[in-house]
Amino acid sequence: MTRQAIATSSAPSAIGTYSQAIRAGDTVYLSGQIPLDPQTMELVSPDARAQIHQVFRNLCAVAQAAGSDFDDLVKLNIYLTDLTDFPLVNEVMAEYFDEPYPARAAIGVSSLPKGARVEMEGVLVTGG
Repeated sequence: MTRQAIATSSAPSAIGTYSQAIRAGDTVYLSGQIPLDPQTMELVSPDARAQIHQVFRNLCAVAQAAGSDFDDLVKLNIYLTDLTDFPLVNEVMAEYFDEPYPARAAIGVSSLPKGARVEMEGVLVTGG
């Protein structure tokens, strides 16, 4: 199976040795996105809600670069530095997804790159 890197300037560029996403067959693996503004590569805000929205916008941009959208998202992993932000994730997520919602995990972590409060990664299945 061949692998294809997915990249877009509409989402933050990689800040390490990884691709924004990789397509393998009908599956697209979205790398973790933190709430960076793609133009400035700085955090959008210290506010949790603003950070969550930016992460979803970044993931959506990469999904679109792969010729897909959130309708094809089957798995979402969420990393939070403060699990009290979890109800806020649910509120914001409802603005981006319709049922059936993707499978999901939410994990508390001690820190994230650039001092972000949230990071998310996902898996899209685009065929069949």
